[in-house]
Amino acid sequence: MTSKRTQDELDHTDKRKKKKKNCVELAKLCPDVEDESVKRAMKEAWGCGTHWSQGNVELDCDPFPHCIIKNFLSGQTFAENLQRELLELNFHEKSNDLYKFKQSDDLKKRKEPHIAGLRAALFGPFRSWLGDVLGVELENTVDISCARYEHTDVLLCHDDELEGRRAAFILYLVPPWESSDGGTLDLYATDSNFQPQSIVKSLVPSWNTLVLFEVSPVSFHQVREVLSQDKCRLSVSGWFHGSSLERPPRYKEPSLPRTPHLPRDETVLLEWVNPVYLDISYQEKIQEEFEDSSEIQLKDFLREEKFKEVGEALQQAQILWTKRGPPNKRCFEAASLDTLPECVTDCWELFNSEAFFLLLSNFTGLRLHYLCPADDDEDEEEAKQKAEGEAAGSSTESSAAGASTEKELSTPVCCGSIRRWSHGGYTLLHDGEAEKAEYALDLLLPFGCTGWQSEFGGFTCYVANEEDEELLTVYPEDNSLALVYRDKETLKFVKHINHKS
Repeated sequence: MTSKRTQDELDHTDKRKKKKKNCVELAKLCPDVEDESVKRAMKEAWGCGTHWSQGNVELDCDPFPHCIIKNFLSGQTFAENLQRELLELNFHEKSNDLYKFKQSDDLKKRKEPHIAGLRAALFGPFRSWLGDVLGVELENTVDISCARYEHTDVLLCHDDELEGRRAAFILYLVPPWESSDGGTLDLYATDSNFQPQSIVKSLVPSWNTLVLFEVSPVSFHQVREVLSQDKCRLSVSGWFHGSSLERPPRYKEPSLPRTPHLPRDETVLLEWVNPVYLDISYQEKIQEEFEDSSEIQLKDFLREEKFKEVGEALQQAQILWTKRGPPNKRCFEAASLDTLPECVTDCWELFNSEAFFLLLSNFTGLRLHYLCPADDDEDEEEAKQKAEGEAAGSSTESSAAGASTEKELSTPVCCGSIRRWSHGGYTLLHDGEAEKAEYALDLLLPFGCTGWQSEFGGFTCYVANEEDEELLTVYPEDNSLALVYRDKETLKFVKHINHKS
């Protein structure tokens, strides 16, 4: 005789299955971590800043103290199941000036058995162990997420410093990995101003290996761009919170020098600029469009023969290119102006000339020259304008000249540089830039960008200060002069150029 199960019995069975599915799988840590003698030796070595290793645990203090624990999770099965659960999560594309990768939701409340088990182990016994090693009381705050780095993903130079963060950790769950795959954790040495200088150590991700370091004014690091097209750099990372280490006053970079315009008349415009842009009626149309959108791109700006001549000259070996940093703010090469070929110098002087300032005024309606009338309702602050020029291009193709202008009282001044862009080049938003933000007219004239695609990076993004809102993106295009007006709440950066370029 077959009996029918009641609905209450079925519901009870389902609840038991669900409870079993979500029960926590206890994570057993590396035996070396649970060894009291290892903990005591680690604490002493960390306090003295000396190298130390035993079994699966290693402490290296160059360029700053960091600990590497191999086989962090005991038992291959737990790590494999953890990896499986993580890969089944929803990941979100994260991209800004500093990084590009995919990140999971916060793992703080995830109920998957192995994720919950790892979280319990990290923020339970391991936090207690780490607090004893560092000699500090770590808080109960749980700060943990999962990241997937795939082809061309990157996390650029930063120090992790944020109020409350005391130690950072990364647990790798990766396939067999080589340094040629990219994705290494690069550690930077710093100078006397606590600014990062050069990479002195690169850690290759390794299965079931945990890396941790104390967050400090010198803990600058990056995740190098992933070059492998078929491997996934999967990691669980986060921070242990506690009292922050003392931070020295932030180093303030000197401002770029600004110089008055050069006394050049309109003949320099006739020699260099596409005649269509010298037509008064066309200038009025440009101004009308610019006033509507605060930006415009003027295609085929230079005469074709001049653009070609400068582009070829920028390839000459006589130009001295200097790498500009520090890497937590920028990475590109700038040309020494006194080493430029003659035609490039002439082009540079065009953008710094009085005649060009007046032309910019006609294009934009901004008071960049004393001959330009001021609007009756013009705000006093908006009467102070700056135009900043940059160079664009890759080191294997070419670079471009740019220029700048500022109206302060009745004396325009300018600043700018000729820049060479190549794989790995970028600029980052930083506190110093936000403090110096001003009303500005930016100029950008790229060379050597034929065939450039947006997926390469290298484009200029304008964003609202302290917000994720992207206001404008300017893509490099040969002989296309970009003019962008920005206010004090608008910042810009050049997106990291990946190896596809």
